[in-house]
Amino acid sequence: MIAVFDLGIGNLSSVQSGFARAGAETVLVGNADAWYEANRKFPIRGVILPGVGAFSDAMFQLRARGLLTVVREVVRNETPLFGICLGMQMLLSISEEHGRHVGLGLIPGEVVRFGPGLKVPHMGWNDLTRVAEHPLLAGVSVGDFVYFVHSYYARLTNAEDAIAVSQYGEALVPAVIARGNVFGAQFHPEKSGPVGERILMNFVHLCELATVGGGRGAR
Repeated sequence: MIAVFDLGIGNLSSVQSGFARAGAETVLVGNADAWYEANRKFPIRGVILPGVGAFSDAMFQLRARGLLTVVREVVRNETPLFGICLGMQMLLSISEEHGRHVGLGLIPGEVVRFGPGLKVPHMGWNDLTRVAEHPLLAGVSVGDFVYFVHSYYARLTNAEDAIAVSQYGEALVPAVIARGNVFGAQFHPEKSGPVGERILMNFVHLCELATVGGGRGAR
């Protein structure tokens, strides 16, 4: 079972549908009580942190719903955690969206707005360039296209945390990031056709491996 955090600010049906196509069952978790109840009922093998909207609103909801503590627990237990779009940005240390706001700090870096001269949001299909071998990208070919919708992007402290990038104008966007059991995609894999479905399937497989291996991530 994959837990999908519901922060009350986005339609999660497409995320759940994407994982259903990838062969995984999901359960929505809207607060800490729901998390512990789900853990009593199911073996939770992985966690999805989706996101639509503003960084500060999403972080506020994470705290207000008691899920900030849950995220820390998930990471400490080495359960795979996958942030999607804004959810990926929340994994970083700081965001400059509408001020400066503290993120989860699980992957060092900051979230910055695209520079002048670029149309925002960056919306539509763009290609991926793999910059590191990683099981999350198994079966993904050079030049495969995925679907983006975002006005801000990650500026990583450690470039090696990016395993795939995408070029948008002068900006080199970290498109897929990975550190230990923490993963992120700036694009929407659930809306990215067969390529996105492959990435979701790979994440499900990593969750299965982590369960067998006692919760340790792939990197």
